[in-house]
Amino acid sequence: MAAQRILVGEIGRPHGVRGLVKLRSFTADPAAIGTLGPLTDAAGMRRLGITLKAEGLAQIEGVTDRDAAALLTGTRLYADRAQLPATDAEEFYLADLIGLSAVTEAGENLGMVRDVEEHGAGAFLVVGEGRGERLLPFTRAVVPVVDIAAGRLTVILPEEIVVPPQPGEEAA
Repeated sequence: MAAQRILVGEIGRPHGVRGLVKLRSFTADPAAIGTLGPLTDAAGMRRLGITLKAEGLAQIEGVTDRDAAALLTGTRLYADRAQLPATDAEEFYLADLIGLSAVTEAGENLGMVRDVEEHGAGAFLVVGEGRGERLLPFTRAVVPVVDIAAGRLTVILPEEIVVPPQPGEEAA
C-alpha cells in the first residue's frame, strides 16, 4: 500500500535571530528538498516555500524571527508522492513497506509492517502489534526479499531478537 505523502525532511532548531532553521533533509540530494514545491506537516498544514540558505540551513516562508522558528522545531515535512522521482526496479520508498505482510522463510506470519523508524543508524521495521510487536533491523540479512507487488516481505529473524515471557506466561 503506497503512501500519498512521503517524509522528506525535518525542521531542526533555530539558527540565529532572523528565522533561519536547521533543516534535516531525507532526500538523496539534500538540496532537492528545496525543489519539491509546497511541503506539508504531519497534519497536512501547508508549509510554504523552503529556501535553502547554506548546507543544512533554510528559511521558511513567513518565518522572520527566532521565536517563530523555534515553534517549528521537530516539524516533519512531507511531499506529495507525485512530486518525487519514480523508483527503479527493486527500489522503493520506505513508506512503501508500511502495510506489507511480514512472513518468515517457512511461511509463518509475523504480522503487518506498522511503521518504519529511522533514527540515523539505519531503518527499523515495526512489525506486529501489542505484545507480539517486534523491531526488526531493515537490512538485507534480516529482510532478504521485499515484494511490493505481492504485498509482503520475507524476514529471517536474527537470533538476538528475544521476546521475553510476559506476565502470566512461563519461560520456555
